Amino acid sequence: MKIRRVLATAVALAVTTPAVLLSVSPAYADAKPTAQTQEKQSKPTIEELEEAAAEAQKAYDKAVKAEAAGRVELDKTFADLSEVDGTHPLALASAAANKAAKDAAAAKTAADQAVTDAKAALDALPEDATEEQKAAAATALSEAQATATTAATTKAAADTAAAEAGEKLTDARIAATRAYGVLQKAVEDALAVKTAADAALAKAIKEAEEGEEGGEGGEGEDCEPELDLTSKVTGLPDKLVAGTSTDFSLRVTNGSDRHMDKVLTFVSVHATDTSGLKDTEKFFRLQWSTKSAPKWQNADADDYIEGVGALKPGAHADVKLRLTLDKATPAGNGVAFFAADFFNEDGSCGGAPDLDMYEFDVKAAGSKPGKTEDVKPSTTPRPGNTGTTPQGSASGTPAATGSLAATGSSSATTSIALAGGAAVLLGAAAVFVVRRRKTGADA
Repeated sequence: MKIRRVLATAVALAVTTPAVLLSVSPAYADAKPTAQTQEKQSKPTIEELEEAAAEAQKAYDKAVKAEAAGRVELDKTFADLSEVDGTHPLALASAAANKAAKDAAAAKTAADQAVTDAKAALDALPEDATEEQKAAAATALSEAQATATTAATTKAAADTAAAEAGEKLTDARIAATRAYGVLQKAVEDALAVKTAADAALAKAIKEAEEGEEGGEGGEGEDCEPELDLTSKVTGLPDKLVAGTSTDFSLRVTNGSDRHMDKVLTFVSVHATDTSGLKDTEKFFRLQWSTKSAPKWQNADADDYIEGVGALKPGAHADVKLRLTLDKATPAGNGVAFFAADFFNEDGSCGGAPDLDMYEFDVKAAGSKPGKTEDVKPSTTPRPGNTGTTPQGSASGTPAATGSLAATGSSSATTSIALAGGAAVLLGAAAVFVVRRRKTGADA
């Protein structure tokens, strides 16, 4: 038996809110995230995935085009003055102001020299100079001094104008550089969504092909929801500090009247910085151990934990968990998802139709953890399951109503629901857990 998970966040973004990531003007991008709720609850169809991939491609193309326009605007502000047609107006204004300041400085230098020459001429008059000669020399000096005063005033004004024009040009260059950086980030985000959409479509097509193969042989079978297979977390605080490790536990209970031959737990942790736009999961490490596997092991890429084994009716098993945050982990918000699945040798399988979601804050290294309490879970339905969604989780918390944002009002949920945080959504809030049994492979 083999479990497969399809990350279809790109579908949620592209099907429900096409191209929301990239709202751009001709020269600059105003790439502010738009809060969206995820209302799509059923497993996406191949047609929807194809539409999502197409929309993601359009968004990416739009981002690339906007980036090119931003590059043109950026180049204009840094263009050489010889490129008159392509030079930014502020660059031309700054150059003109600098030339005026240079000319004013030259005029002042000439005026100052004229004053010096006039003084020398006056001092050089012979003792027998006439009164008319003395008066003429004094007048020349007075006129030269007046011209020098005017030149000094003109130079000061020209210097001020040149400085102001230079500041405006510098501000424009900074603004253009920042805007271009936003556009580059928009391209990266759009490419991430496009890649995810393409991958989701490819996986779904492969799943469909394998499902057809299983159906033809009579071996394919859908898993069923099991409301009495519960997973309850204890010891997970609502605040985690960078550079520390937190131990907590997950108890999986078989409250049904059936024997479960193999039980797997699903544990997935996701986080962002305070803006909600930067994925910080790389700073987290999740480890687990059980009674049958007491040595700490790193959680695998599929977020499934083995080691629980079989559970008799009414029995339970505990999974010890350790979440370590790197010292460099930025402050922000996080969520952890938990669920459980079972597989029997007779081919039957199933699991909890809901994911329990726990929200927590991430504090920067050195912060005081303070007094914390176990976080309380809310639930979000697992698209891809069938059957009636329960009205509450194992802890008694009311189930979600179809929107992740509706499961809580904290900053963590709000941030993760932002369409601009696509990279985080790809691994967290809009994860579609699609499970299938395929005979002949090991779980």
